[in-house]
Amino acid sequence: MTTGTSENLFAAGAGYVNGEIVPVAEARIPLTDLGFIRSDATYDVVHVWKNHFFRLDDHVDRFLGSAAKLGFKLPLDRDGLVAMLHRLVTLTRLDDVYVNFSATRGSLPPGSRNPLDCENCIYAFAIPFMWIAPFEEQPAGIRMITASPERTPMESFDQTVKNYMWGDLTAAMMEATERGAKVPVLLNRDGNVTEGPGFNIFIIKGGTMMTPDTGVLHGITRRTAIELARDLNIETQVAPVPAEALTSADEIFITSTAGGIIPVTMLDDEKVADGQAGPVASRLRTLYWQAHEDPRFSTPVDTSLAEAAE
Repeated sequence: MTTGTSENLFAAGAGYVNGEIVPVAEARIPLTDLGFIRSDATYDVVHVWKNHFFRLDDHVDRFLGSAAKLGFKLPLDRDGLVAMLHRLVTLTRLDDVYVNFSATRGSLPPGSRNPLDCENCIYAFAIPFMWIAPFEEQPAGIRMITASPERTPMESFDQTVKNYMWGDLTAAMMEATERGAKVPVLLNRDGNVTEGPGFNIFIIKGGTMMTPDTGVLHGITRRTAIELARDLNIETQVAPVPAEALTSADEIFITSTAGGIIPVTMLDDEKVADGQAGPVASRLRTLYWQAHEDPRFSTPVDTSLAEAAE
């Protein structure tokens, strides 16, 4: 069934299915695509805020790098990929948009079990903006738990490749819900902090900012937080972060494309410091949204590109 209004079939979102643009509710992938049946895929998410992509080039760079690590030969080159993303956003006629784009191995030809025989595919969708925590809740901070599931180790899969192998993350999300928290953080087998479902973790201790160095996606918002902290002359350490550092932190915050920089004020039913959003996280959060007006990071949506899709 087609979604949207009579004026705009793409009001609820626009989807790209390996060459075809359709209303998001009509977007489908083949059941035999190895991206679906084996999670043989990578993806990225970029957001559009006030009709501008934020750090689009960085997201595309990461996506193409991940695809290369998986040995994909994509059906779109960089320019074609970027143009397609602009078209999807334009068709929605939305100012604030969540844009997901994926590459999959594709389907095996009859009689083959060799992944190298597949024709690789690209799928994408643009929908209204999604938040890890609603914008109005963020200044007061959110509640986080230390989850029971162990993060999939780097030895099993390179977590710098953004992926859909979310078994550990999904179990952690369900645990967080059961325990009345907004988000979980996962530890690795050594008891060090890694990341959460779709976000990176930072702590502030004694004026120094720390974030894990391994077992994590190199998030674009993570990078932005590090750059903003550098501009404020805040020392940043990208290094192992033991679980004990969370419980003794002066501040904790998370970073994600789906929400930006969000303070954490409760951890495992205990207050983080005084239970208030800390000054560093609050300042970085303000600067993050201001950076959306910086032409170094902000790319206007090119509405002219939609014409080729209509």
